[in-house]
Amino acid sequence: QVQLVESGGGSVQAGGSLRLSCAASGFTVSPACMGWFRQAPGKEREGVAGIYISSRSPLYADSVKGRFTASRDNARNMLYLQMNSLQPEDTAMYYCAAKSSETYCSGGYPALRRSDFPYWGQGTQVTVSS
Repeated sequence: QVQLVESGGGSVQAGGSLRLSCAASGFTVSPACMGWFRQAPGKEREGVAGIYISSRSPLYADSVKGRFTASRDNARNMLYLQMNSLQPEDTAMYYCAAKSSETYCSGGYPALRRSDFPYWGQGTQVTVSS
């Protein structure tokens, strides 16, 4: 049974940092693409970062470029999101997701597509205060 479990969320002040982790289990092979999404109250779930199994050319939403860094450790089945210079607008529930397709996962694509991802975690809350 596939399972994605996020951790590392919390409350920080603006300008602070957090590192989110996602532990993946139950996959017969490492997912080709893993991603981070977030959803703020009353808003659509949006893609934040996507990363190939090779970790080349991660895809980032414009709103987080230069501040967030996605990485993965395939040997440990882990996905990470280092978030620096956090702002109140980053406040949201953050979700880990995985899919077997490589399309719409790298910087060559405009954005992650929520509908592409069949596997989701339960989310971890990030709250940034001003």
